[in-house]
Amino acid sequence: MDIQTTRFGAVAIEAEDILVFPAGLMGLEDCQHWVLLADAQNDALGWLQSTSRPEIAFAVVTPRRFVPDYQVRIVRSELAPLAIQAAQDAKVLVIVGKNDRAITLNLKAPLVLNLDSRMGRQVVANNEYSVQHELTHETTLLKKTA
Repeated sequence: MDIQTTRFGAVAIEAEDILVFPAGLMGLEDCQHWVLLADAQNDALGWLQSTSRPEIAFAVVTPRRFVPDYQVRIVRSELAPLAIQAAQDAKVLVIVGKNDRAITLNLKAPLVLNLDSRMGRQVVANNEYSVQHELTHETTLLKKTA
């Protein structure tokens, strides 16, 4: 099937490509179906594209690529809907943003995915991480692979 997007035009996806976020994302509770797209020009970057709202796509990255000691601490019950058996089975992504000074990562509210079940959930971490963790030139060079 094809989905229409404002950023990428028509994108061909398969039904098994769809990630379901039963609770949606914060502020977008009505958007429950998403697809994760690779960025053609930057292998560190992906795009979480809504399948129902063409204008909504978020740049996402693996946080440890830029913050090597990043650890998500969340209440176990938050992950219950994802049916994750072991912590290493969870894929964690964070949304990329920008403020007046720098590119930022939302380390406070990561996206946790179970790629086997194609389920996802945005959670609020119990750590002191920032919603706008600023990347500097030095942090973008810390680690080359996820």
